[in-house]
Amino acid sequence: MSGAVDLAAVKARAEAAQKAKEQAENPEAGSGSGGQFVIDVDEAGFQDVVQRSTEIPVVIDLWAEWCGPCKQLSPVLERLAAEANGAWILAKVDVDANPRIAQLFGVQSIPMVVAVAGGQPVDAFSGALPEPEIHKWISGLLDALRDKLPGIAAAEANAGAAEPEAEEPEDTRFTAAEQALEDGDFDAAERAYEAIIEAEPGNTEAKLALAQTRFARRTEQGDPDAVAKADAAGDDLELQLAAADQQVAAQQVEAGFDRLIAVIAGSAGAEKDRARTHLLELFELFPGDDERVLAARRKLASALF
Repeated sequence: MSGAVDLAAVKARAEAAQKAKEQAENPEAGSGSGGQFVIDVDEAGFQDVVQRSTEIPVVIDLWAEWCGPCKQLSPVLERLAAEANGAWILAKVDVDANPRIAQLFGVQSIPMVVAVAGGQPVDAFSGALPEPEIHKWISGLLDALRDKLPGIAAAEANAGAAEPEAEEPEDTRFTAAEQALEDGDFDAAERAYEAIIEAEPGNTEAKLALAQTRFARRTEQGDPDAVAKADAAGDDLELQLAAADQQVAAQQVEAGFDRLIAVIAGSAGAEKDRARTHLLELFELFPGDDERVLAARRKLASALF
């Protein structure tokens, strides 16, 4: 195919599984989502929390099982703690089980959130605030303490070195089709792509791959001298169609399009329809926003109307 349409470049993959909805849509599902950056604290271990606050801020979530707003707030805090990657940690305190900690902070209503840094409370808020406000509060806290607590910058630097995304698993349906192409079995490849499209009518990758498979079959089986023959016999439709295929296959995309548009403009009836249909099939080999396709569509409209 002289490198015309790279089937490997559009190697299709199955749609990734739909991502889970934001945890805010389902607060009950948030418990424990912060992993190592969320800890449950009791009175016996509270001194450890104070010690950790000398390196990074500790955000204390004072809650109780019976508190409805707490169940809305806690998952948000847990998720933000996980996203911060250790720039701060969340310490959850059940006030019913740990009344002395509640007394220490003068808790009068819950939920209540207290930020501790360097062993001292530095800021607090009460109630289940909206997530944007909580995010803003935490950002302000980190900005104010970044120069004082070395662990903040270290955690942020580690978070910046993101791990590479896991490679998406192969879709065996596409793998089978691609193997058939490598073996030169166009029929098997077409059947494989058609089956995908039948199961998933909106699968644009399969549609593109099918169009390219059919094109590959035509160009491989076509006359390599089609362009010269078509130029010598301008009224032969079959030669013009084959010549357009060969030009597109040779990366002379605009020339191939223009050849068919000239045929359409100078013909009528069934011959005109045949050339138009063939041109539209060639358009399908490329993304819809390809500039060459867009320009050819404008020319086609002029030729038709």
